[in-house]
Amino acid sequence: MSQLQNIVDSLEKKVNLLIAAHDQLKADHRQLLKSVDLHQAEQQSMVQELTQWKEKYEHLKVASTMLGSDQHKRDTKLKINALVRDIEHCIAQLSP
Repeated sequence: MSQLQNIVDSLEKKVNLLIAAHDQLKADHRQLLKSVDLHQAEQQSMVQELTQWKEKYEHLKVASTMLGSDQHKRDTKLKINALVRDIEHCIAQLSP
């Protein structure tokens, strides 16, 4: 009978260890999920900031060209032509 009691005690200890390990893994998982959420929010913020910097760069290129820089003239002309087409399209939609 004592051998059976030893086996039961051993199994109980192992089950308790498994439960503790499971609880620790659940806690780690929750912490990792929080970390992932934080990093995703940070990434989204960086993407928005990058988009803003790209827009500022494009505006700077246009301003540079308008001030006489030959470096981005073609891009600026294409952008102006696209804007004119957009304006013409809007006017056409407003006209009866």
